[in-house]
Amino acid sequence: MNSFVIADPGLCIGCHTCEVACVAAHSANNMFLQQEENPDFYPRLRVTETDQVTAPVQCRHCEDAPCANVCPNGSITNNSSSISINQDTCIGCKTCMLVCPYGAIAMVPASRDGQRQIQAGLRSNESGVWARKERLVASKCDLCDESGNGPECVRICPTHALQLVVPGNVTESIAAKRTASAQTLQQFGGLIRF
Repeated sequence: MNSFVIADPGLCIGCHTCEVACVAAHSANNMFLQQEENPDFYPRLRVTETDQVTAPVQCRHCEDAPCANVCPNGSITNNSSSISINQDTCIGCKTCMLVCPYGAIAMVPASRDGQRQIQAGLRSNESGVWARKERLVASKCDLCDESGNGPECVRICPTHALQLVVPGNVTESIAAKRTASAQTLQQFGGLIRF
């Protein structure tokens, strides 16, 4: 089983701190020092707010990941109990974004060493001016694998609404639920006969 982060909507207050932590964890530039009018802000999770619920939504690192199954060049792989995107080989076809059942994949400008990448040979005509086009790539939660400290969103959430689910914890939780069910049956004197 793959690890993933899940949110408890009953605890989420919609503060967007998880989004800021995600961007800070994945940015080559310090987002708090950017002088630009529109700074790069591409979190790998999104807080969704409706009248009934507020919670961050992010990749569930599916076992039979639809995004990996449709990627035409193998840029999406299962890597040490999580689903990863190799942005260097991503061609920006958007197929993964369309098939994700959670809406957890977004297309973002590619960057290397803090500099945006331009597509080789591709130009666009915006406002009557031909210009080179930025390279877009797929982006989603990677469980902050490169940090070695686990998901930053989980660590920083002020209400502890986010939780990292790992395979061992799920197995223990299921075993505890089975034990509780068996004990409940015992309280009622065994099986109910019809």
